[in-house]
Amino acid sequence: MKNADESRHFFISDLLQQREIVLTENSAATPFISLMDFFVSEESKAPKRITQPDVYRAVKDESKLRSAAVLLPITRHESHIESSLVLTVRSENLKSHAGQISLPGGTKEERDDDEVATALRESEEEIGLKAEHVEIIGRLGTLALPSGFIVSPIVGVIENDLNFVAQPEEVADIFHAPLELILDVDAYQKSTVEFKGADRTILELHYEDYRIWGATAAILYHLAREIARFKN
Repeated sequence: MKNADESRHFFISDLLQQREIVLTENSAATPFISLMDFFVSEESKAPKRITQPDVYRAVKDESKLRSAAVLLPITRHESHIESSLVLTVRSENLKSHAGQISLPGGTKEERDDDEVATALRESEEEIGLKAEHVEIIGRLGTLALPSGFIVSPIVGVIENDLNFVAQPEEVADIFHAPLELILDVDAYQKSTVEFKGADRTILELHYEDYRIWGATAAILYHLAREIARFKN
């Protein structure tokens, strides 16, 4: 199993070769190239904490938070297939966040060497995505959740032809959202929810009949902002 550092040299060299192919086929840079360019850069090696929207700044003491990790599985760009992000719909039977849109992931366990191992293990358990089918290209800054977790988002690239199998106790559905939408900062909307007696601002993103909000939207918005800032 490769961690982020071990995978970086191997996979980035492969991506750099593909970059020229993609640009030859497309006059404009694709979202996949923007993603690649960011994670090749030195800037991505020092990921910034996720602090937007304001509800995620409410956590003052992080010492008691439990470690968790999620995977952002992004399909490789091909000439006839645009890149997309794999997301899940949580089962209605779960005690927390039932029915919400989520990234595959979960709590770090003692057997996990690091957060990358957590994200890969949970992804295989939830959607049948095996670790050997994921090339880790980087990670985002952590996100402290009021629910008591500190989450590490891990970014990986996968092939387009993989078959996923939902773990029915945890996952009700698996779908792909276009990477172009995910990286569009202007596509995210702000709304308000009540949390512990106070109104809090959250972000949400809509794709077809899916409403992506909460921590998942915060992570994706952060990725979109980081890439947009890097490009500019």
